[in-house]
Amino acid sequence: MPYRISQFRLLLVKEGAAITTGWDRQVRRSQDVADFMAPLAANADREHFWCLMLNGKNVAVGLNLVSIGSLTAALVHPREFLKPLIIGNAAAAIVVHNHPSGDPTPSSEDLALTKRLREVSDLVGIKLLDHIILGHDGAFCSLADHGQL
Repeated sequence: MPYRISQFRLLLVKEGAAITTGWDRQVRRSQDVADFMAPLAANADREHFWCLMLNGKNVAVGLNLVSIGSLTAALVHPREFLKPLIIGNAAAAIVVHNHPSGDPTPSSEDLALTKRLREVSDLVGIKLLDHIILGHDGAFCSLADHGQL
């Protein structure tokens, strides 16, 4: 008796556009990314975790909301982080999440997650350039800027 195997086709769907001002989409500084992402996190009452997809010249080509969590945590699995990067042909990535408390100081969980995401992205040849944590009123922490990436 024949065995049926499902066939799949992957499709990347553009769901809209995020408007940038003040930079040309080529990431040069963590401040550029923090300024761009801050309005997306401004009134969030829960943690949101995004992945900014970059091409080989560090030009932002896409943004993916990986997870929406709770007041103090967002569950992020490496598989969900990598999927849009691979499908979108990204060469590099920057991850960004907010702290609804307003304090952008990284937790031990933030540092452990960053290490894990860096390891898995290195395995597939995608460079994790930074992990930016957004607080209130323009406050942010760049793990790359602080030598924690």
